[in-house]
Amino acid sequence: MDLTAFAVFAEHLNFTRAAAELHISQPALHVKIRKLSESLGRPLYRREGRRLVLTADGEAVARFARGQRERLDQFLAEFAGAPAQRPVVLAAGQGAYLYLLGDTIQAALATTPLRLVNCDHRQMLAAVRGGQAHVGVSVLDVLPPDLTVRELASFPQTLFVPAGHRLAGRRSVRLRDLAGAALVVPPQHRPQRVMLEQALRAAGASWTVAVEAEGWPLISHFVALGVGLAIVNGCVPPPAGSAAIPVADLPPVTYHVVHQPSALTDARVAGLLDLLG
Repeated sequence: MDLTAFAVFAEHLNFTRAAAELHISQPALHVKIRKLSESLGRPLYRREGRRLVLTADGEAVARFARGQRERLDQFLAEFAGAPAQRPVVLAAGQGAYLYLLGDTIQAALATTPLRLVNCDHRQMLAAVRGGQAHVGVSVLDVLPPDLTVRELASFPQTLFVPAGHRLAGRRSVRLRDLAGAALVVPPQHRPQRVMLEQALRAAGASWTVAVEAEGWPLISHFVALGVGLAIVNGCVPPPAGSAAIPVADLPPVTYHVVHQPSALTDARVAGLLDLLG
């Protein structure tokens, strides 16, 4: 079974690019993948429109193939007395990188090659499941049963208001206190936006959109400019001239660390997980 070829194919999901990386022809790669699929008795990929996607069995084989490839590289490097070159891959979103993971990344880079992937939580879970990432960090509404998950940190949701605003001196606020407010919010259909709309509606608080913004830094910037108020994760520092007030009737935001159950067998990955606490 040519697992190496399938691992490369799974990275690209494109026969042209995968064949080029393997330095073989496309027909030869097609033959390798077909023979592997036949030997396992399962289809490993399917076509969805113009895209190729792995089946669930294909993801499992790709994960095994990547792991085998990494273990071989590690063994050969150790056998030759040289440091392993393949990096540990960490997948997380912008907020986690900006406000949670800086110290961990600096500490890890002192001892381990590290590759960072910036992605949303769905892409993170897909990367960990498929073996493209060793460790993921994100806020998760539903915990995946097939992966090992633990809490990293939990924060209240907070309201950013200019220092001179009527709510600025409060120790906490409730959503009904925001009636009539203009809010800086994420674009429609983003999870944070959906959650806010549902919660404000349930609280009976009417509000308007001051501006839609992608990412906590831009949202914070608009608050600093006086464009509107914003509800953000409590790990985000308030911009200059603004106050951060916990929102009492919103649940805390919890970041989780995610990895494959077998990840601890890799000392490099185990080291990164130790640094994450």
